[in-house]
Amino acid sequence: MVSDLPLDLVRTLLAVVDEGTFDAAAAALHVTPSAVSQRVKALEQRTGRVLLLRTKPVRPTESGEIVVRFARQLARLERDTRSELGMSDAGEPARVTVAVNADSLATWFLPALSRVPREPPLRFELFREDETRTAELLREGVVMAAVTSSPDAVAGCSVRALGTMRYLAAASPEFAVRYLDGLPLAEALTGAPVIIFDRSDDLQDGFVRELGRGAGQASGIRHAVPSSEGFAASVAAGLGWGMVPEAQADALLRSGGLVSLAPDRPLDVPLYWQQWKLDSPALAALSRAVAEEAARALRN
Repeated sequence: MVSDLPLDLVRTLLAVVDEGTFDAAAAALHVTPSAVSQRVKALEQRTGRVLLLRTKPVRPTESGEIVVRFARQLARLERDTRSELGMSDAGEPARVTVAVNADSLATWFLPALSRVPREPPLRFELFREDETRTAELLREGVVMAAVTSSPDAVAGCSVRALGTMRYLAAASPEFAVRYLDGLPLAEALTGAPVIIFDRSDDLQDGFVRELGRGAGQASGIRHAVPSSEGFAASVAAGLGWGMVPEAQADALLRSGGLVSLAPDRPLDVPLYWQQWKLDSPALAALSRAVAEEAARALRN
């Protein structure tokens, strides 16, 4: 593949995607915009595919994403090799990009990062995204690893089960009395105000459907709170009911700040760790730390 895809052409494509325009890529590579355009065209001719959509900013096509991912993996291997040969700048930290969902970030994932050995130094760059969409960032080559809800490995990646994150339907005691008393829970939740993380958050609707045996959804009165900590605080403040991670709900349930709406009906979301199939010491160290912390913090 490397002989068919010259490295200078692959790196040029990556620069265009990262910089957003041919002119910006030319400035970053210290060549002319015409040279950048010619290299991209040459790479497209070699692959027989259109690799870039000439929009502003430019976007890779599906085929382009494959080449971009290859370029990022190549860059990662090059940095690791330089480091092992003692050719990198002294103390230069290796950059590790990871996509992780907000609830994991707020509960167990940061302790996982603290488990990673301090030597050699690493520089983490985290991308917060819903667990149903973190695999997309991996597929696009934006990140090297991801916490995801998908057990299906992205091409070129390995996958391992981490455990399940448990969610509990909860509300403040005052909210429960005001909106939920006297009605079957499935019926009451279709009219009671609800907290959602964002428009793609389907946990609350999924819980109502489960109660209604596939029918119904949460109320149209929806407060969007795109913060894991803010989500739990909004439920405790009585703005609405919501599916709160067990790790965040436990203390509030014990103190009486929250009540569980269906103690016998938790919602378990399986989580998986996907990462590039690279012989990278940085990725290996991170993977071990994530697996160890997940075994401690998540349900298995």
